[in-house]
Amino acid sequence: MICLPEATGRRGRAMRVAALLVAASIVSACSTFPSMPRLPRLGAGEKVEEVVETVPADRLYNEGVALANAGQFRQAAGKFEDVDRQHPYSDLARRSILMTAYAKFEARDYDGAVTAAQRYVTLHPGSEDAAYAQYIIGESYYRQLPTVERDQKATERALSALNDVVQKYPESEYAQQAREKVQVAEDQLAGKEMDVGRYYMKQARFLAAVNRFRTVVEDYQTTRHIEEALHRLTECYMALGVVNEAQTAAAVLGHNYPNSPWYKDSYTLLEKGGYKPEINSGSWLSRIIRRDQA
Repeated sequence: MICLPEATGRRGRAMRVAALLVAASIVSACSTFPSMPRLPRLGAGEKVEEVVETVPADRLYNEGVALANAGQFRQAAGKFEDVDRQHPYSDLARRSILMTAYAKFEARDYDGAVTAAQRYVTLHPGSEDAAYAQYIIGESYYRQLPTVERDQKATERALSALNDVVQKYPESEYAQQAREKVQVAEDQLAGKEMDVGRYYMKQARFLAAVNRFRTVVEDYQTTRHIEEALHRLTECYMALGVVNEAQTAAAVLGHNYPNSPWYKDSYTLLEKGGYKPEINSGSWLSRIIRRDQA
C-alpha cells in the first residue's frame, strides 16, 4: 500500500447565504402587508437548475484518504473524483487525480485506473509522480494478462506501458519492477507465437509456422521460448527442404545453448539427413547474429 499524503493548506469553509434581511418598522394600524406577487408556472419540459453544495477540497481529500486506509477504495475514489470535479484549480486537484488512479487500481477497476492515470500523465508529465502514474497504467494492463491461448491485446498494452516506465523514468523506483514485468509480458507474447506455430506445424503449414518461430527469434530472444523456437525452425526448414536455413538454426542453437535438449534433437535431425549444424552467411539468422554482435 502506498503512503497516503495528508491534505495541506488552510481549511476553507464555504459560506452559504440563506437569510433574508427584513426591515421592520412600526406603521399605523391601517397599513397592510403587501401581497405575494403572482409567480409564473414552469413550462412543459422546463427544469429548475439544481444547486449543488460545494464541500471544501481538503475535507473531501481527507475523507478519501480515510476511506482508502479503511480499504474502502471505491468510495475513496469517489471522494477524490469529487475534489477534482468541485475544485479543479485547487492544489489538491492534481494530487486527487493520482489518488483516484490508485484507489481504482486497488478496487480492481483497472480500466478506471488506466483512465485516471493517463489523464495525470497527460496533464502533469513533468511531475515527480508521473512515473508512478505511468506504472499504474502498465500494472493495470499487466493484471489483466490473458492465457496464452487467448488474444494478447492486453499483453501488448502492458508491454508498451511498462516499457514507457523503463525508458522515460529509468531512475525511478518503479523502473526495476517494470523491467521484470516486461520480461514476463514478452515471454507471454513469445508463448503465443509458439502456440500458433506448433498448431501450423500439425497442419503441415510449415511456412506459416516458420513466420511465427522467426518472430520469437527476432523479437523475443531473452525469453524461455528461444531454444524451442530455434529447434522448430530446424524442423520446419528440413520439412521444406531449405537445408542451409535448418543448418544455421541448429548451429545458432548449439552455439548459445550447447547443453540444451532441443539442440540434441536438432543435431539428430540433421544427422539423419546427412548434415551437420553450420552457419550459412546468406541466412537471415546469420544477419541477426551479426546485428547482436555489433
